[in-house]
Amino acid sequence: MACNASDLAPLLSATVNLTEAATYLCSQFSDTAYAVNNTYLLFSAYLVFAMQLGFAMLCAGSVRAKNTMNIMLTNVLDAAAGGLSYYLFGYAFAFGSPSNGFIGRHFFGLREFPSRQADYSHFLYQWAFAIAAAGITSGSIAERTQFVAYLIYSSFLTGFVYPVVSHWFWSGDGWASPVKSDNNLLFGSGAIDFAGSGVVHMVGGIAGFWGAFIEGPRIGRFDRSGRSVSYGDSRRDYYGQWSAVGRTAVTTTLAGSTAALTTLFGKRLLVGHWNVVDVCNGLLGGFAAITAGCSVVEPWAAIICGFIASWVLIGCNKLAEKLKYDDPLEAAQLHGGCGTWGLLFTGLFAKEAYVNEVYPNRAGRPYGLFMGGGWNLLAAQMIQILVITGWVTMTMGPLFYGLHKLKLLRISSGDEMAGIDLTRHGGFAYAYHDEDDQSGNPSSMMRKVDPANENKSHPNSPPISV
Repeated sequence: MACNASDLAPLLSATVNLTEAATYLCSQFSDTAYAVNNTYLLFSAYLVFAMQLGFAMLCAGSVRAKNTMNIMLTNVLDAAAGGLSYYLFGYAFAFGSPSNGFIGRHFFGLREFPSRQADYSHFLYQWAFAIAAAGITSGSIAERTQFVAYLIYSSFLTGFVYPVVSHWFWSGDGWASPVKSDNNLLFGSGAIDFAGSGVVHMVGGIAGFWGAFIEGPRIGRFDRSGRSVSYGDSRRDYYGQWSAVGRTAVTTTLAGSTAALTTLFGKRLLVGHWNVVDVCNGLLGGFAAITAGCSVVEPWAAIICGFIASWVLIGCNKLAEKLKYDDPLEAAQLHGGCGTWGLLFTGLFAKEAYVNEVYPNRAGRPYGLFMGGGWNLLAAQMIQILVITGWVTMTMGPLFYGLHKLKLLRISSGDEMAGIDLTRHGGFAYAYHDEDDQSGNPSSMMRKVDPANENKSHPNSPPISV
């Protein structure tokens, strides 16, 4: 609904200057709407950024204690390096309108910004998603990667690779966007990826896959017979859009909850014990899958999404184990595999009324195949999967391979055995004894310190503050 002085004037009392009063009220409505929209977008950006904190905690709990400082620092650098590269290049490539369908070409360094299309709150919101993709990749290559490699890949991913993909599917000019300004939509629909199953999770997961694949597994990750070794420490129309906000929260919650429980019991049947890391990753797998269609599916469909996402994650992990692929955070399997399923799920279960409610720029849009909407939306989703896989492979694969050839990717075997915290960061995150370290070098062995017996510490052990 637009506020128009000529429409508002007849509703006012004849005792006032109708035109001036109507114009004043409309200006107040516009200012209020602008303030509310920016506040909501900024708050959403803070919530997305909070995922970085959760991911940092997950990383710290998934790697060995001797590499905790390193993994925490890389999570901080994803935000810092990503902030500068996204400011200089990334936002322009993603949303620099007017542009072509492939890449944006305005707002480099936020020049001539804000514009009629976007304000600073939009930049911050999109930056939070960009660094989330980089954080996914850092988990795949944890515990064995040189620090300079993190800086290079993180800047390249957030400054070029990710922005191009987000331009394709989220900008008003993107060739596969469902909100394309000229309404010339792919298969009459565009690819629906509301919150990033493909744009964020697949990009980060596929980039992480190539990094971990080229780098190879960590020392001792697989035994001589090729078996996996457990690695780590012991541990209505008017209200339509607002209704969609609440529905998005409900479907996301249900998908994550279902995936967590399915993974809990599924892994219990497969391996015979309850595992907190499996449950956490199952929860994230459900979230990664539902993000594409969270605004356009029914709550009951979200439960199906989470259930299948759990088995996709379990299956991908089994395949990774068979292929001796080492991903400490299961990031490629979780975000790449479950993100792919999420895009397909949307093409199958998107509801007609919800699709038209959330994407009103074109009437009669295609919707989910299983909901009677035909094949067009599913075809658009499959195109998205193919182009994201191809683009990230063509860009990040050669980057990681080049770093490998230049010997800038992987740390030395000695540094890896001793732990990156000790050799590269000057100390330990925890005071403990690392039973995984078989180097026999007392100076790199960490042990638990008992304050009552502190004077009896090993004479060759490094000093440790408690």
